Amino acid sequence: MAVDITIKNMPPNLYKKLKARAATHRRSVNREVISCLERVLNPQHADQNLQDPPDNLDNPDQTEEVLAKIKDLHKRVPPIPSHFLTDEFLRKAKEEGRP
Repeated sequence: MAVDITIKNMPPNLYKKLKARAATHRRSVNREVISCLERVLNPQHADQNLQDPPDNLDNPDQTEEVLAKIKDLHKRVPPIPSHFLTDEFLRKAKEEGRP
C-alpha cells in the first residue's frame, strides 16, 4: 500500500537540483524522489524503468546497450492499429473540432 509523506524544510538549492534531475529524467519531482530513495535504500530491487539513463552515450558499448533495450521495449509495446488513423477519421475529427 502506498503511503503519502511530506518533506519539510528542504533547502532551496537541494530542491532546485532535484527538480532539474527530474526534468532531465522526464519525471515529476515526486517520482524522482521515489526513484532516488529506491536506488539508495533498495538498489537490488529498484524498478528497471526508473534507473538513470547512462550519462555518456559516446561510449559505443553503452550506446549499443541502450539501443538493445529500446528495441526490446519496442517489441513489447503493441502497435497502434492503423485503422484508427485513416484519412476519413482525421477529416471528420477536423470538421467536428473540439467539444
